[in-house]
Amino acid sequence: MSLQADVMTAMKTAMKEKDQTALAALRAVKSEILLAQTASASNDALTEEEEIKILSKLVKQRKDSAAIFTEQNREDLAEPELAQAEVISQFLPEQLSEDKIAEVVENVIADVNAEGMKDMGKVMGMVSKQLAGKADGKTISTIVKAKLMS
Repeated sequence: MSLQADVMTAMKTAMKEKDQTALAALRAVKSEILLAQTASASNDALTEEEEIKILSKLVKQRKDSAAIFTEQNREDLAEPELAQAEVISQFLPEQLSEDKIAEVVENVIADVNAEGMKDMGKVMGMVSKQLAGKADGKTISTIVKAKLMS
């Protein structure tokens, strides 16, 4: 089943349960999918990679907003953002643990023969491709830095 069909099914369920937070998050996902389809000028379905990129972007936006609201002592605004991020992340593939990410990073460093921080761009590019949608970019970056500095 495509992401769009899954989102529509989840939207119907959220409407029946009168879950406004989930409904808002699902509407945002549907909107982004439609925008991406019209932007690519093809009415064909998006690739799974593009769908994951869209979902990751939406989750990141929600988490960033929640962090800003928390910084400003606005928990009333942060909670719905985090709840929406949780709803959207249900459609993402399972996130990898830091140990698994570190394993992939070590393999890439060995493959590329990376020597220090000057090779961080090469390593980040390859690791990001391999772990697309399965790990947060910030987490990957932190692990790559730690491995290249040691």
